[in-house]
Amino acid sequence: MPLLHLFILALVQGITEFLPISSSAHLVLVPVLTGWPDQGLLLDVAVHVGTLVAVLVYFHRDTRGLTLAALGSFGVAPARRAVAGTRYSALFWALVLATLPVVIVGLGLKLMDLHEAMRSAYVIAFTSIIFGLLLYWADQRMARHKTMNTMTLKPALMIGLAQILALIPGTSRAGITMTAGRALGFNRIDAARFSMLLAIPTILAAGALGAVELIQEGLDGQWRDALIGAGFAFLAALVSIHFLMRWLERASMTIFVVYRVALGIGLLLWLTLA
Repeated sequence: MPLLHLFILALVQGITEFLPISSSAHLVLVPVLTGWPDQGLLLDVAVHVGTLVAVLVYFHRDTRGLTLAALGSFGVAPARRAVAGTRYSALFWALVLATLPVVIVGLGLKLMDLHEAMRSAYVIAFTSIIFGLLLYWADQRMARHKTMNTMTLKPALMIGLAQILALIPGTSRAGITMTAGRALGFNRIDAARFSMLLAIPTILAAGALGAVELIQEGLDGQWRDALIGAGFAFLAALVSIHFLMRWLERASMTIFVVYRVALGIGLLLWLTLA
């Protein structure tokens, strides 16, 4: 694959994975709008791995705490003592519970071969607008006092159930989980932080499924392209996460809502006139 194509695909994935604007929608639209061939499963898995590493690095303190909590939960005494008195054990199980709904439903859609059924520009246009406006409502109208320290299994499950909607292209995994977090009363920073941390097991699950498919199809592929794509995606995602967290310290999510609505309207006009 030409280096420019690799760069653009990885840039799109890295930037949009953690912003509430839908990475899947943009990755679907790139070949539609450019006429480029589909990037293939190997590159798709690679750029997701790149974004996963970015969130692990950016939230390295949380990553360490959650790793120790996971080990402690499964009987490793030193790890359990290391996180004693912190919220990481509770947060670990909240993330596990929040991940289960999308894994179960996503696997079901995959087994029934329905995961490609909604990958159309029309679907993306409408979901971009509808879920963008829903994000605006939740961000502007709901309470904003709760923090991650108050995260329990019940709100985690509700956010996890909302994440199922992200299986529809254009919804945005980050967007719908932040919307749910804001609707449940969490402040912008912690709604975004939980969404980012929830991306870790979600991307791991999606990556594991992709890896199984790669093994079934044979491991032949453009490994050089995959490594380059992963590297570009990592850098782009790191910048994107930093931008989002700093932006939410001083501003609302309205800028992303405006972008989503403009994207949806622009797509509908393009589809109508094409």
